[in-house]
Amino acid sequence: AVGPSDASPDEGVVEDLPLIDEKAVEQLTEGLISHYLPDLQRSKSALQELTQNQVVLLETLEQEISKFKECNSILDINALFSEAKHYHNKLVNIRNEMMTLHEKTSKLKVSGINT
Repeated sequence: AVGPSDASPDEGVVEDLPLIDEKAVEQLTEGLISHYLPDLQRSKSALQELTQNQVVLLETLEQEISKFKECNSILDINALFSEAKHYHNKLVNIRNEMMTLHEKTSKLKVSGINT
């Protein structure tokens, strides 16, 4: 004897299904698509707009980064000019000292010759 637990769960399922109406399936599919498609198209459009905005934002950020790099370059140039000015002042002082020493040695030579 076969008990209720021995029967296959799929047994008799095919026989229980009514005949499938292809036109009904097509209409149901079209109804389902027409219900969800507008929302999906709006979502697609919103995602495309978001992606475009992200591209614009990335380009703007890249421009701002390059501006900061330029500012750093300008600061470096300013530092170089300050350093050049410092060394120029040192050279002017050395030149003045050399001229003073030259004058003193010239006076010493002249006074040495006169004695």
